[in-house]
Amino acid sequence: MNVDILTHEKSISKTRARMAIADCDIHPSPKSVEIEIFPFLSKRWQEYMKTYGVIYRQGFPTGPAFPKGQPNAARRDSYPTSGGKPGSDLAFMQSQHLGPNNIQLGVLNPLQCAQGVQNQDFSAAYCNAVNQWQIEQWTSKDHRLKASLMVPYEDPLASVKEIEKWAGNEHFIQVLLLSRTAEPLGQRKYWPIYDAACRAGLPVAVHAFGYGGAPVTGGGWPSFYIEEMVGHAQNTQSLLTSMVIEGVFEKFPTLKLILIEAGFAWLPALSWRLDKLWDRMRDEIPHVSRPPSQLIREHVWLTTQPMEEPEETNQLLDTIEWIGWENLLFATDYPHWDYDDPSRAMPIKIGKQQKEGFFLNNALKLYGLDQ
Repeated sequence: MNVDILTHEKSISKTRARMAIADCDIHPSPKSVEIEIFPFLSKRWQEYMKTYGVIYRQGFPTGPAFPKGQPNAARRDSYPTSGGKPGSDLAFMQSQHLGPNNIQLGVLNPLQCAQGVQNQDFSAAYCNAVNQWQIEQWTSKDHRLKASLMVPYEDPLASVKEIEKWAGNEHFIQVLLLSRTAEPLGQRKYWPIYDAACRAGLPVAVHAFGYGGAPVTGGGWPSFYIEEMVGHAQNTQSLLTSMVIEGVFEKFPTLKLILIEAGFAWLPALSWRLDKLWDRMRDEIPHVSRPPSQLIREHVWLTTQPMEEPEETNQLLDTIEWIGWENLLFATDYPHWDYDDPSRAMPIKIGKQQKEGFFLNNALKLYGLDQ
């Protein structure tokens, strides 16, 4: 698990000659919350953080950033030479990742942004601060980077207010939620967020992890970190099932959903099971008028990281054919330890159109940047 990118120089030589790439999952971090985030918070919330701290809706972890050996899941060579956390130095990111890998579009997905904290007023204030910080520290300084609109999703009305505030702003290209919410994401509690996102012309992205107060499993807290990692895919399947069965895509026909950092090879099996049960039990959910697989194909995109890599590469090709090449978005998860190196991604021979779509054009089209 103690991962460094030992062959980074070899990767650079390969990727410089490659096509331009869209990386749909990059994690920026402030060097210091007090230095970079506090200027966007009122004095009330600055004092609140200093006095009371941040209380997440979660049983654990407490103490050092989880996992202890790789704090915040960062790869060890991603610590900036200038100091600070991985993902906190734009110049270092440019030299280590954006430049060598010919990143044309980098989508910022900040984590640890108070989206699942108990104090919802603080959550709203902190999300707004992070939104301002993304523009000032990142997207205004590098045109390749675009921001995700952070919202306090457990407070839908505050989330709508934040979406409406930034609607039409060129720096933001999606609304970002986390997968482990207090209720399944298909519940009507969250519908105002989807409505506001559609009106703003923004996709809704759901990144694995979060603080909903419940374990990642369906039966209690796991014993090991590896169970948490595997559980991201299970949790994402649950939220997608909820959104399909509750009728979210029927209610919001223009909604675009992006599932981030949960892999993708599980989707065909889930679609088959949903279709089978929908065909037999559709009288229970008359509001879902079409097979779930059709709704998923029309409304759902998935980032590739962590990419499944079977020994028989043709199995990967078959899986992608079932999902649809146009529904996949390449992502590295920089600067995390399970980073997908662009020079080693997609280890199968595919056509030029498929390759360009996979690495770049699918994302440009989805985000309306292909004009």
